[in-house]
Amino acid sequence: MSDVIIRSSPAAPEAQPLLEALIGEYDSRYGAASRPGGARTEIFRYPPEAFAPPLGDFLILLRDGETIAGGAFMSHDDETAELKRIWTRGDLRRQGLAHRIVVALEESAASQGYTRAYLSTGFRQPEATALYLSLGYRPLFDPKADPALYRSLPFEKHIGAKAGQPGTSPIREPAASFEEATARVTAIKTEQEARISARLSKRETAA
Repeated sequence: MSDVIIRSSPAAPEAQPLLEALIGEYDSRYGAASRPGGARTEIFRYPPEAFAPPLGDFLILLRDGETIAGGAFMSHDDETAELKRIWTRGDLRRQGLAHRIVVALEESAASQGYTRAYLSTGFRQPEATALYLSLGYRPLFDPKADPALYRSLPFEKHIGAKAGQPGTSPIREPAASFEEATARVTAIKTEQEARISARLSKRETAA
């Protein structure tokens, strides 16, 4: 049995098992009609260039040539990388594979100069929340509140040159209803998409 982590892309053949499995899992947990276009629209919200150096990265864990885990990050600003697409094949979970991927993503982001990692997970993914807490991520939400009143649960952690330093981002208050939480998440994603698109455009212009 041989494991190797490789640099990949959302457009690469070895990434397709990861992306298709994420789409299926998100649609089964949250409902295919929970957002326009279902999880597929969200998974392909950003172009492959968003997950490529020098702004991002996309890592795949292969075992004997088969994709068994992976993850990615993209750039929010000069300090912050957002971790995305973290996945482990269903029959291989609870073996530390996601832990390996997150650590590898943190190391890659740090090598690109990022000093803060940010990520979010859905309110119906308690195992992901437990993973990020075990890796030292700081929740930017009230863990005592109903997670559905956030819908998307954000975390942060300092990495690289600032590793070990405490986070300082404000804790978000829960929404008054699930509908309000959904509207907040939509607004946050729209803002993030605009910011990331602007960084990609700036990079392409400079190149």
